[in-house]
Amino acid sequence: MIPVVTLVAGSIARVSGRDPFDVLTTGVADVVPEEGLRELLASGRTLRAKLGIDPSRPDLHLGHAVVLRTLRRFQDLGHQAVLIIGDFTGRVGDPSGQSETRPLLSEDEIDANSKTYLEQAALVVDIERAEVRRNSEWLATMDMGDVLRLASTYTVARMLERDDFQQRQRAGQPITVVEFLYPLLQAMDSVQISADVELGGTDQLFNLLVGREIQRAYGQNPQVALTMPLLEGTDGRRKMSKSFDNYVGLTEPADDMFGKLMRVPDELVVKYLRLCTDLDLDELDRVESDLASGSLRPDVAKRRLAAAVVDLYQGAGEGTAAERRFDRVHREHELPEEIAEAPVPAEAIRQEGVWVPGMLAALGLASSNSEARRLIEQGGVRLDGTPLDDPDRELALEDLRGRVLQVGRRRFVRLR
Repeated sequence: MIPVVTLVAGSIARVSGRDPFDVLTTGVADVVPEEGLRELLASGRTLRAKLGIDPSRPDLHLGHAVVLRTLRRFQDLGHQAVLIIGDFTGRVGDPSGQSETRPLLSEDEIDANSKTYLEQAALVVDIERAEVRRNSEWLATMDMGDVLRLASTYTVARMLERDDFQQRQRAGQPITVVEFLYPLLQAMDSVQISADVELGGTDQLFNLLVGREIQRAYGQNPQVALTMPLLEGTDGRRKMSKSFDNYVGLTEPADDMFGKLMRVPDELVVKYLRLCTDLDLDELDRVESDLASGSLRPDVAKRRLAAAVVDLYQGAGEGTAAERRFDRVHREHELPEEIAEAPVPAEAIRQEGVWVPGMLAALGLASSNSEARRLIEQGGVRLDGTPLDDPDRELALEDLRGRVLQVGRRRFVRLR
């Protein structure tokens, strides 16, 4: 058994003047094996660094960007980034970390998600220099003989060593044979593109190690497995996910990004700084030290974090501008300088007046009427700064025109 080398989390930093191994393992959780990566780098050849993605979601967030930023470091050092779009494995569903079998995606869903993924991944990775492949190129052409040969290279006992499979087995939850095949199909991607290194989150370590075994079985040198920490969401409890509404999207407006990052729990500020920004290592070490000593307040460090992330994805100077707008709303309690305008939705107008939950849902300020009711009951909806606390109240249409509807701290609409 090859030992897993766990590294201290670091930052994404400039690559010039630094040892390539240190550059590539900055922020990394696991390297298997460490010596294997050192030998590959010492060989002097262009390495093929693989990242496989199943397009199960159309939008990317900072959690996705953590591993993408590591892939970009390989590019910056002159190596070949290989992005595998799992248009075939996406139909199977990666069981990693799942407590139940995932639903299968349709081809239309996979195609739409793949297009969006590449557009957003281009904010981090140089897509023009990357090799982009779809694993249907080889997996869809395998016949039963090919599948049997692949399946014969790995045992059921080894597959059941996987933590999530063990947990489901103990809980009496079903595990399909298709889910056993998933790590093997992912490994075949590594065989087909002759991967030297495969990247993934820490929840992918099992799959990456299977890839090493399958490459060996097919007569190739086994890849180095390199994993990145999973980024907790803004709630500080669960990993970042759109499903948990604790995410910061890569294409969100600057003000939304800044506001969400200001909600990151104090204890996660350093981790976010190290995994999500391009700040210099010396500055990051200084921030961590000052936070520990109490000479730097967490809210000040969050401002540095939020501004740096906004600059990274929105452009230089946008972080400072977003901070200024944030203070205008949250410190001075003034309205934003620019507020989108929208007509009162016709579908919310009743005989007696305008039904507020229906208006919020129709304007996209709430996902549904029921969520709108909940927001009102929790005091999260204001009209010209005055809370609306009765979800059943209907307002006169003439009393709404020209007034500002506010949901939460950052969403404003001027009604007309």
